[in-house]
Amino acid sequence: MAMWAAAAACLAWYAASVAGEITYVTLADGRRQERSIPLLFKMLLPLAPNFYPIVRRRFFRTSLEQAEALLVQGGYEGLITGEEFMALRLMLLWVVPDLWLYGAIKRRHLSIQKSLPFVLDLLTLSVEAGMDFISALQRNCKLRRLDPLNEELLRMTKEIQIGSSRKEALKAMADRVRQPDLKAVSYALIQADELGVSIGSILRIQSEQLRSKRFDRAEKLAAEAPVKMLGPLMLCIFPAVFIILLGPVISQAMKGM
Repeated sequence: MAMWAAAAACLAWYAASVAGEITYVTLADGRRQERSIPLLFKMLLPLAPNFYPIVRRRFFRTSLEQAEALLVQGGYEGLITGEEFMALRLMLLWVVPDLWLYGAIKRRHLSIQKSLPFVLDLLTLSVEAGMDFISALQRNCKLRRLDPLNEELLRMTKEIQIGSSRKEALKAMADRVRQPDLKAVSYALIQADELGVSIGSILRIQSEQLRSKRFDRAEKLAAEAPVKMLGPLMLCIFPAVFIILLGPVISQAMKGM
């Protein structure tokens, strides 16, 4: 009994010490951004090297490459390696790490989707006022709060500064993030470069299209709201009304019996 108590105390101490650790990712401009991972993952990651001989086998090569791409999409590049994630999959029978990572990607994509129309409006105003595209991007990144979209734009501008062409940097961002709206904007800008079309006009067109899509999504959600409310209504409200209305009648009947 004492041994079990000691083991539980050691486990609790280890969990508390791991929970206090703060994890970071390093952004393109050198800043470190806090990025949280589940406590269970923090506790199991020290065991991950034991599984490297397994995950490095040819059988897992495709899964390993997919895991690395998903970690980049989720914003965890440099914090968890593909091998560590594959090891977590093996230790937790695959399901839990996948659910966590796909949830992180969904939240990141949603944040980008919400921020993109506003950023495009600012870029359009800046470019049409005479500022070049890269300067407009840098100004936007400097003035806005650090969010997933800003992180990706910072990385793209850094790649251009160190020698990549604008086309290469835009394509790399689209392939890295894989968010549909950002991908569409990136390829539209690439096409504008190839055809010699004004960047300002392309930005304005993309901004209007995204604003229209956002309005359509809002209408769709509003139309779906009554259907989604029907379940809680049937499960909670109707039984409550039934009890309130018939409760006194049932009580009197019980007394009469």
